[in-house]
Amino acid sequence: MKTFMQTKETIKRDWFVIDAEGLPLGRVATKVAHILRGKHKATFTPHVDCGDFVIVINAEKVNLTGNKLQNKMYYNHSGHPGGLRKRNAETMIESYPVEMVERAIKGMLPKGRLGRKTFTKLFVYAGPDHKHEAQQPTKITL
Repeated sequence: MKTFMQTKETIKRDWFVIDAEGLPLGRVATKVAHILRGKHKATFTPHVDCGDFVIVINAEKVNLTGNKLQNKMYYNHSGHPGGLRKRNAETMIESYPVEMVERAIKGMLPKGRLGRKTFTKLFVYAGPDHKHEAQQPTKITL
């Protein structure tokens, strides 16, 4: 019996929509990362980008448990002396909800070329509307 190895010619990609309203950020991020990698398929191949496209809507209504709104910090550095910018999760969810969800998902993907390619199949929207109706995405409930 031969082991099946998927190639980019044999990949069939689907579109999924996940509504993040009222769900914990980590639960949404792990499910999305799982689908983006393609681990939910029987034909999963680790070195091939065989995942599906994922649309996350209502990113501004995602939940954080415990005291994470005040205690969880997001850091950026410009590369210049004194260029560190710190923001807590409360500021991020008010001003940058899309970036907050994207950062949570990106941290769960592989580092390197494959992870960067996989991340391009993610689309996050702050509100309930998205522009991918033509792809006829399947709704997933968590």
